[in-house]
Amino acid sequence: MPENTTTSTELTSQYAAQVTSDLERNLKEQERISGEIAALQEQLATLQHDCTVLTNMQQALGITHHPDKPATAPEQAAVPAPRKEAATRSSGAARAKKSSGAPSRVRTRKSAGKAPVAATPTTQPSLVELIRQHLAGQSEPRSTAEVAAALDQAHPDRGIKNTVVRTTLENLVARGQAQRTKQGNSVYYVAPDTGRPRPSAPTASQQQQQEEAQAEEAQ
Repeated sequence: MPENTTTSTELTSQYAAQVTSDLERNLKEQERISGEIAALQEQLATLQHDCTVLTNMQQALGITHHPDKPATAPEQAAVPAPRKEAATRSSGAARAKKSSGAPSRVRTRKSAGKAPVAATPTTQPSLVELIRQHLAGQSEPRSTAEVAAALDQAHPDRGIKNTVVRTTLENLVARGQAQRTKQGNSVYYVAPDTGRPRPSAPTASQQQQQEEAQAEEAQ
């Protein structure tokens, strides 16, 4: 029991000595910092006094130049600068994007304008116009098969069919742009011309070709 009491007493003494030492160091540090603060405040007060005197002298001399702001002012004023620079870059990028977008629209308009030019060489007369021109160049009536064969030979890339030619010829007759004559079971067509004599009857070879074409279509 006495040994425990002795140990406890020693620990208490050590803690007390440590606390006392730390307290002394703390107080000394406070005194040092307080002294530095007092010295700095004194220096600041001196500078402020000098500034007031110099300002009064400047006004007395009629000098309108304003003194530079304290060192902290440029730092505060410099804060908006990066934002302004960023805004400048943003506006510059927007202008660059706008200018880069303009040629695209110009190219689009140019390409759109050139499209009809490219399509012009491939434009072909309609089947109605081809049939009218063919009948106008014939001195004798022509059957559907003869007209279709002649047009298919002249325009093999169009794939002209007899049925389409017959329908077109009938439409031309209905509009008065062609005349129709019938010889037996065969029908012939001729361009309208009031001064032209009435179409003559088809020859034997024409009759045979017409019958062969009709038989081929019936199959």
